[in-house]
Amino acid sequence: MNCNEAIEYIHSLERFGINPGLERIEALCSVLGNPQKGLKFVHVAGTNGKGSTSTMISNILIRSGYRTGLFTSPYVVDFRERIQFNGCMIEPYELAQAVDEVRTAVEILNIRGLYPTEFETITAASFLYFKKKNCDFVVLEVGLGGRFDATNIIDCPVINVITSISKDHIAVLGNTLAEIAFEKCGTLKENGTCVCYPEQDEEAMRVIEKTCADRHNTLIVPDLSSLENLQVGAAGSVFGFEGTGYELPLIGAHMVKNAVTAITAAKVIKQSGYNITDKAAAQGIAASSMPARLEIMHKKPLVILDGGHNEGCAEAVARYIKTFLKGKRIIAVISMMADKDYEAYLRITAPYFNAVVATHTDVPRALSADALCEAASEYCDTCVSVPDAAHALRYAYNSIEKDDVLLVCGSFYFAGEIRDKIIDLQVNRDD
Repeated sequence: MNCNEAIEYIHSLERFGINPGLERIEALCSVLGNPQKGLKFVHVAGTNGKGSTSTMISNILIRSGYRTGLFTSPYVVDFRERIQFNGCMIEPYELAQAVDEVRTAVEILNIRGLYPTEFETITAASFLYFKKKNCDFVVLEVGLGGRFDATNIIDCPVINVITSISKDHIAVLGNTLAEIAFEKCGTLKENGTCVCYPEQDEEAMRVIEKTCADRHNTLIVPDLSSLENLQVGAAGSVFGFEGTGYELPLIGAHMVKNAVTAITAAKVIKQSGYNITDKAAAQGIAASSMPARLEIMHKKPLVILDGGHNEGCAEAVARYIKTFLKGKRIIAVISMMADKDYEAYLRITAPYFNAVVATHTDVPRALSADALCEAASEYCDTCVSVPDAAHALRYAYNSIEKDDVLLVCGSFYFAGEIRDKIIDLQVNRDD
């Protein structure tokens, strides 16, 4: 099995869909010898900001000299983004080896009628890889929810992190923030420590506080009053926090709060006896960048790529527009999944757009371009449907002037499909 075959095999398991529960992952890891045992985890749950917070924690640990694994999703450009060691993607041959080993275990379980899912299989493969790399820490991002997520097979982690909670995956996690928070809090183990995003919704926060109390967890919420000299810019932020200066290349005020969450998590880990300096924390934050998170692809004309799809992500986009793009003509190329709350996303963002080019991503769950165009027309006067994503991008790009803004948004699947095409248009060439 080579790397491409390994990825094809993993994707072939999509037919089992999202099937919450720990029985299959427990059986799978048992056949593999429970590779997750003995690893030290930082377990990160939440709705928004999991990926960026996980990446920042990982980078701080790496800069502190620890052998650090990172498991995250979704990927944008390369599937191997999901499994990293010391800031580098898993090597193709290592992914092939891990998946080949897991495939044998999957076939054993299939005979038993258990049928592990795609996410369970890649989670198990990551455990094997991190064990072989002899990781000091593994920063483990929850895939969906928490209570029944495959990552929740681990024992009590070094620390739990809960990022911003908002409505997403309501068909699986619940209709209210309290119900969703309950699922996220399912990752909290007895006598653990939890660091929570500093501006959590009150409804969600009540659930977090109660769960921490019930499970005898120490709850730590970063104190935003310790932020100093905060300057949120169009291309990143600078700030001081608890006496240390930070430069953050990730864009948006919400990213500053994610960074403060990551820094606080690292300080808590330090209190357990690990050597994590303020200098390492600052270096880790400065080294943190991620594709498709309000990513500036080009400056003149300004082209921004963002993969967020829920209300929280839409609000972050709207805040960025209000703060930095006021008075600009904005053309948005959008593709979204049919099972997401695209109405809410469009209600928040589309009033800021001068025109919407609705398109379709090559994913079975994708909303049709025509349906998306019709939904967007409720909030934006000028909407057009261009089903082919590459044609939609070129259509929009050819219609903008150098002082306009092209925003490509709505889905990480779409971001992954279109990102190379943005580069192929040579939009990175300054005029």
